[in-house]
Amino acid sequence: MLDDLLQGFVLLTDDDGVEEEYRVLRVAEVEGKHYALLQSTVDHEEEPLILRIEGDVEEDTATLVGIDDDDEWDVVAEVFDTLLFDIDEN
Repeated sequence: MLDDLLQGFVLLTDDDGVEEEYRVLRVAEVEGKHYALLQSTVDHEEEPLILRIEGDVEEDTATLVGIDDDDEWDVVAEVFDTLLFDIDEN
């Protein structure tokens, strides 16, 4: 259900107040938390972003936050790599 809710596009604002649209490529649950894989709609060569989803998507209180913990980042990046590899295989 969360995957269905987040399919589409999100608008992110950087530290300078510049907004950029990103396409939601995939949503995954890892160790009870949800993460979104996002691709810039402006620069397709840019590496996709992985952000943690905090709050409640159904209640429209969700926010996307960066991942500061290196161990958490490694685990989540590996999950997305595996998911994308499986998609490419099929």
